[in-house]
Amino acid sequence: MEKVLPADPPLRIVPRPPRLQAGRLTVDRILLALVEDGLVTAADAARAGVAARDSKHIVDVHPLVLLANLKLPGIRPPGVEISLDRLAEWLAQETGHPYLRIDPTKVDVPAVTGIVSHAYAQRHRFLPVEVQLDRVTIATSEPTDVEWMADLQNLLRRQIDLVVVNPLDLHRYTMEFFGVTRSVRGARDMRDQATGMPSFEQLVELGRAGEVGADDRHIVHIVDWLLQYAYEQRASDIHLEPRRDISRIRFRIDGLLHKVFELPTPVMIAVVSRIKVLGRMDLAERRRPQDGRIKTRSPGGREFEMRLSTMPTAFGEKCVMRIFDPDTAFKTLEQLGFDADEAAAWNELVQRPHGIVLVTGPTGSGKTTTLYSALRRLATADVNVCTVEDPIEMIAPEFNQMQVHAAIDLTFAAGVRTLLRQDPDIIMIGEIRDLETAQMAVQAALTGHLVLSTLHTNDAPSAITRLLDLGVPHYLVASTLNGVLAQRLVRTLCPHCKQPAPVMEAGWLALQDSRHHPMPLPATSYGPKGCLDCRNTGFFGRVGLYEMLMITPLLRSLIRSDMELDGFTRAAIGEGMRPLRVAGAEKVAQGLTTVEEILSTLPNRE
Repeated sequence: MEKVLPADPPLRIVPRPPRLQAGRLTVDRILLALVEDGLVTAADAARAGVAARDSKHIVDVHPLVLLANLKLPGIRPPGVEISLDRLAEWLAQETGHPYLRIDPTKVDVPAVTGIVSHAYAQRHRFLPVEVQLDRVTIATSEPTDVEWMADLQNLLRRQIDLVVVNPLDLHRYTMEFFGVTRSVRGARDMRDQATGMPSFEQLVELGRAGEVGADDRHIVHIVDWLLQYAYEQRASDIHLEPRRDISRIRFRIDGLLHKVFELPTPVMIAVVSRIKVLGRMDLAERRRPQDGRIKTRSPGGREFEMRLSTMPTAFGEKCVMRIFDPDTAFKTLEQLGFDADEAAAWNELVQRPHGIVLVTGPTGSGKTTTLYSALRRLATADVNVCTVEDPIEMIAPEFNQMQVHAAIDLTFAAGVRTLLRQDPDIIMIGEIRDLETAQMAVQAALTGHLVLSTLHTNDAPSAITRLLDLGVPHYLVASTLNGVLAQRLVRTLCPHCKQPAPVMEAGWLALQDSRHHPMPLPATSYGPKGCLDCRNTGFFGRVGLYEMLMITPLLRSLIRSDMELDGFTRAAIGEGMRPLRVAGAEKVAQGLTTVEEILSTLPNRE
């Protein structure tokens, strides 16, 4: 766990020797120090003191929390309420300790909870957050009450480094870390060795048996915590990966995987079983891959869905849960990363009465989000929108969804054939994978339907050669295809810590497309720095890059069976298509991301 001071502390206190007396913090002592530091007026402090004394019936509330709830008006800047975070930062500076905002993904939970007992940590209001061979970092919201520190330092035989944290964060993570550790220990103690999922190198010890049940209360608690934890950390995917002894849990956040927790393998097997139960999957079948889904609600009341996929591995079933936030489907085109011209072109494409519109890009490039966002806006009361997907990504009540089922010969092609008899206005095909599906898409377009689908190609013009390679006649492609949208997702710079940085000319030139007019080097640009909000990565969230290919009359005349891709691409650029590299360069010029991030995301040059 890295100890980091804020890049630009909102409270500018001149360092001075600690003035707060030893012992538990009180409201009166804190108010007196705030007045002396010129942060609140004496009159406001007096009123706050009276209100705090009237709140003595509130048991065991930290003084900082009590003062934050009183919404004290500050002096610098005038009238702005002093929040709990600002009070905690002030306390850290006042006592001469670093201020820390706990990032739970960086904490080795089994290690820190093994240092002291839960009861001891609760009694003294502290939480270990980092354990090293010669030192332990301990977070506290009572930096003036450290009588326990000398005894603990002698007991651990390690140096103790104190950091100050928000008291609410301290309470929350103390409960969560010790709670999940207790659940893991309880689940592990209910067995000596799990026998539920034999690995390829199963070790049999005579006289040792037992199994952790998926309905055990400890396992239920671990799974509930895991799902809530992933949602709070903005994870798009949860990976449960069994190993020989200790299995790991990883979250994909902003496109990168982060290891967040480790479990004993028998406990991991029970966790996967619990998730399979929630996803209505066959609990007894552990030799074949399975798919499922879970719909759940966050503590804040927001519903979200998870798509489940299991795969047998050498040490047990690996499970991946992809998280879909329904709110992303309601994002505006500007929020998705479209500029004004791209948004206008995309809206014009999807509002045509018939024809094919394709979205291309690799897995995880945001194709599903773009399509669902468009479909939800098109699915009005007088329009029949039908989809055939494999699998259904998000359940949407606005349109009719059908899932491919290969075991009963319900393929994409068979699904489209069925949908054509359902009086549809708009059809969405999850993916065009083969000639039969492509032919059905063309037939649907020819009979007056708007068809939206996806392909896996590197750029927009390649979608046309892909259809030709599948065997679709060039004249049918030319007559039915309206447009192609190629897209990628790139990480955006953290708005809290990004800093001015020069763009190297070599990197900028690497972004240019030889078939497009070169863009001038931007006068100002930004680079990553790293702060508490972005986990010191310098990036927070992602934005889309888009390459919009509108099939104009000139381009239709160029679609032939022997079409030369590079010549067609040059013609498309001449007709107004902006290549992905140019879209990326514009995002760099806007200060949203970096040249290196764009180059790592886009396909290599031919």
